[in-house]
Amino acid sequence: MQKIRYQIKPGNPYPSGSRAKTKGVNFSIFSRYATQVELLLFDSSDCDEPFQIIKLQEEVNRTFFSWHVYVAELPVGTWYAWRMDGPNLVQAGLHFDKDKQLIDPWVRAVSHKRWSRKDACMPGNNELSAMRCVVVDDNYDWEGDEPLRIRSERAIVYELHVGGFTRHPSSKVEYPGTFSGLIEKIPYLKELGITHVELLPVMAFDEQDVPKYTADMGLKNYWGYSTHSFFSPHPGYCVTPEQGTHVQEFRDLVKALHQAGMGVIMDVVFNHTAEAGADGPIINFRGIGDDIFYHHDKTDKSILHDYTGCGNTVNANHPLVANFIVSCLEYWVREMHVDGFRFDLASALARGENGEVLQDPPLLWAIELSEQLAKTKLIAEAWDAAGLYQVGSFPGYRWAEWNGRYRDVVRRFVRGDQGLINELATRICGSNDLYEHSGRLPINSVNFVTCHDGFTLYDLFSYNEKHNYANGENNQDGCNNNLSYNCGIEGDTDNTDILTVRRRQAKNVFAILLLSHGVPMLLAGDELLNSQHGNNNGYCQDNELSWIDWNMAEQNADMLRFVQLMIALRKRHISIMRRRFLSGKSVNERGLPEIQWHGTQLNQPLWADAKSQILAFTLVGIDSDEVDLHVVMNMSDQQVSIDLPVIPNRAWCLSLDTSLASPQDIVPLKDQQQLIDNFYQVNGRTVVVFENKSY
Repeated sequence: MQKIRYQIKPGNPYPSGSRAKTKGVNFSIFSRYATQVELLLFDSSDCDEPFQIIKLQEEVNRTFFSWHVYVAELPVGTWYAWRMDGPNLVQAGLHFDKDKQLIDPWVRAVSHKRWSRKDACMPGNNELSAMRCVVVDDNYDWEGDEPLRIRSERAIVYELHVGGFTRHPSSKVEYPGTFSGLIEKIPYLKELGITHVELLPVMAFDEQDVPKYTADMGLKNYWGYSTHSFFSPHPGYCVTPEQGTHVQEFRDLVKALHQAGMGVIMDVVFNHTAEAGADGPIINFRGIGDDIFYHHDKTDKSILHDYTGCGNTVNANHPLVANFIVSCLEYWVREMHVDGFRFDLASALARGENGEVLQDPPLLWAIELSEQLAKTKLIAEAWDAAGLYQVGSFPGYRWAEWNGRYRDVVRRFVRGDQGLINELATRICGSNDLYEHSGRLPINSVNFVTCHDGFTLYDLFSYNEKHNYANGENNQDGCNNNLSYNCGIEGDTDNTDILTVRRRQAKNVFAILLLSHGVPMLLAGDELLNSQHGNNNGYCQDNELSWIDWNMAEQNADMLRFVQLMIALRKRHISIMRRRFLSGKSVNERGLPEIQWHGTQLNQPLWADAKSQILAFTLVGIDSDEVDLHVVMNMSDQQVSIDLPVIPNRAWCLSLDTSLASPQDIVPLKDQQQLIDNFYQVNGRTVVVFENKSY
């Protein structure tokens, strides 16, 4: 233990958190009702006792509701925690416990090496099992890096879990499950062709936040939707977290992705925290100002309002909390160079202090209008767990939305449901019914069919029912409405006919998704036909059930090739990557309309046929150099013969046919051959695409 006693000065209320200066460190923390505040300094993240306890004096170290102190000559790398005393009035939403060690809500690096959630849930001293904060070194050589400015209409988003992407032994990276491990997989991502990675939560979260019966099975919180430290990268994804290298390791990842031409979107969880419900742990916010940070019952603040299904809801539109969230987002852009955010259960952030839905939520508008966030991607999961559903009506104009209606109609269409072509056409064209009337654009729609929450793409066509018994909740958890189809047999099978159909269905989804206007999002591993064996809620499965098995890249090389070439096809067609909605007008000197719709016959779409399972369209190139597209989607069981439209001075070539085996299923542009006939036989459950060439 250190013997030196550092001298202290009053310090400053701003900035909040710990900030290393030239000759010391300034500490500042907010608490309105605290009556006594102590700063504890430690040699390491896991030592038992502090080497110095600094008792702050109200008349010297308090400015309004900020408690602050400057510790002269204190070095970077010093670990610390806070203790606060004050009223313990549960019905008033106050939970002060003078013996409980608290982490700094603004801390930039935190350790959970000895953390015990159970101890934090009980009153009294938890000094041997508390988290610890560390003063970070903010110096970093960005080598000229800045956030990327990839236009949204050009974006192809790839949702991945930092840990699960490389934890499987087959990943063969030096540091599996870390930011560093992901860096080693950047060549794979670049070859795939995506433009952005969307990282499941990487802000520090509580891995112990799972139900007791799940914890008793040795399972933990894997997805990370249990944030406690919003400014800190998750220590579990760092190689040397006990050295406080969190910030450096995350910056290394961002810089490496940017150098490869890919942006970084963070999945952020501001709707609730790891402190959970009334019986949850005291980590930071609850021990500092529960009454401010969370939604409570008006008359009895011991009752937490839960619009998230996680025990608490962040009181996001309180001025202090809104400022905390906006400052946090600006920090990740300014200091960490991230390119955007996806907001989990974002509709919870649209609620007022009494839970009412606000027409103009101050927080959401503050995010939209922030100058520092002006060029970042903002993506909302536009619903919450209490029934608020805002897809198509989320407050603001810049906000893109996870388009759940796109997901559902594509799932139903591909599995064989009838009478969906009207809505399908609308979704493929960017969902103008949801966005155009309010002045928004196709880029406001993030199109997806699968994501981390639910079946993988392969499982979507392998299971009719969820199979979540491994989670320890008797298969009661997870969504029951999967809109899936097992192709005739539930789960694993050796039946080659079934396996062939499942593979084709996966290709159909990729084809439709990447031919749609809006921003496509792919789930990591779907291109490898990754399976979770019917588990549609792998939130607690930090094991081979959820990890990416890289052996699949070889076993399913044909599928990987298909997705790579399908992404390349999208990128060479500006007509798909539109910023504005289709108008039906001619777009170039050839005088052809932007899009023409068809059914089994040219120019005769089957809009009025309630049993129709066939949709076709011709999409004309925006300029004279861009080739045209003709697309046929036949999700019936029957083969159909279709005529190809005659376009002057252009000849059609087959680009892809999902019913064909690799490599005939998709043909690179340079290898395409002109069709002899002006018609084509489209097999059942098949997507076919033609591109034309000038002659």
